[in-house]
Amino acid sequence: MRIHKRIRQSMLIVVLCTLAAFTLFPFFMTVIMSQKTNAEVYRDFWAMPNGFHFAFFAKAIRYIHHYVMNSVINGVLTVIGTVFLSSLAGYVFARLNFGGKGILFVVLMSLMMVPGILTLIPAFLWYKGFPFIGGNNWLGQGGHGFLNTRTALILPFLAGNQILGVYLCRTFFEQIPSSLFEAARIDGAGEFDAYFRIALPLSLPILATLAIITFVAQYNDYIWPLVTISDDTLQVFAVGIAKFSFEGSPDLAPIMAAYLIGSLPLIVVFAFGMRYYIEGLTRGGLKA
Repeated sequence: MRIHKRIRQSMLIVVLCTLAAFTLFPFFMTVIMSQKTNAEVYRDFWAMPNGFHFAFFAKAIRYIHHYVMNSVINGVLTVIGTVFLSSLAGYVFARLNFGGKGILFVVLMSLMMVPGILTLIPAFLWYKGFPFIGGNNWLGQGGHGFLNTRTALILPFLAGNQILGVYLCRTFFEQIPSSLFEAARIDGAGEFDAYFRIALPLSLPILATLAIITFVAQYNDYIWPLVTISDDTLQVFAVGIAKFSFEGSPDLAPIMAAYLIGSLPLIVVFAFGMRYYIEGLTRGGLKA
């Protein structure tokens, strides 16, 4: 039996390593291509580059650095707003009783069935016609509603990601033992104190999961920034890298270098949040 078990484990390890190799191979080729001139690519595509060329990365950084910074700023602001609002609404649905709570939650969850592309044109017209208040500031200069403002990139994600966030937070908060909240109320804590001092500290895994999902979705979004932002100073990485690919460089190496640079924020996010991310996805509940 032990021999068969070891054989199965060995086969599983081989399969997982093979899948990991297929997953990492495109990234490895991106690194290689970022250091090869066009002549080297056309001469021998699979050959290793002849040395390290800092100029390719320097050119990529000069072109896309503000796109990456815009995406990071938008992602951080969206994560903060989404995590706070989703956790607060999730606590309300999980721990408070009020009339119509079940119906309201079902209606809210039904919005997850609406494809995002279906609301693209109505949302664009709504944000275009919305009266922008604030003039020329760091959010952008309004001229046609929220178009060409940072608000147009943040507000839709704050609204759209609430549905998944509320569902995740509500499910997680319901698993927290009620005795903890009852003890807090006996000690004189209000609902916000119970939310802030009990629910939030115990829900770090699911909040980290929600934060990572939100940041990745915001960072990788392409269609919405493309149609709502024409000001290049506010444009995001997904659109900026496409622009760079078509008109920024005739060489492949700077483009591949730009992709590598643009992937660094996502790598950092997953590197620091992966433990909480996995725990949030696999944790089944809490014991009193």
